[in-house]
Amino acid sequence: AGEGRLEGIITGEQAPQLPGMTDRELALANLWATGVAPDGHPTVFHRTELDALGVLPSSLLPKQPTDSRVMVAGVITHRQRPATAGGTTFLNLEDEDGLINVVISKGCWARHKQVALTAPAVIVRGRVENVEGVTNVVADKLVEFALKTPLQSRNFR
Repeated sequence: AGEGRLEGIITGEQAPQLPGMTDRELALANLWATGVAPDGHPTVFHRTELDALGVLPSSLLPKQPTDSRVMVAGVITHRQRPATAGGTTFLNLEDEDGLINVVISKGCWARHKQVALTAPAVIVRGRVENVEGVTNVVADKLVEFALKTPLQSRNFR
């Protein structure tokens, strides 16, 4: 307070009440701070629209027959291209139920490289591959999933 200041403005007297965070904002803040969102993964806030598109959650993927066509979506946690894989790239996606293994051929990678390299989250169309108890989605199309996430994927290590 003083000359040249607006009357009634005294700092430090009482903090203003700020609005609380939404569940989505809280989940994103938890992901940013700790890498996990115990009260709701960001995909859970989009599940209604994902269901409308026919996107399966990871929990239903192992129940799908081999070679069936599916769509899955999630945050990209890993991008890998081992030297022994002959140009095949592997993505790991995470949704509200768990992890999804995605296999991307050289041709699919060439068609969708920009999205596959830069998008923090994707919707993947492909076919189910069940081999020795492991379920993969062999991708034929990737599109960016507009999911703002503070997570950074671990790439090509």
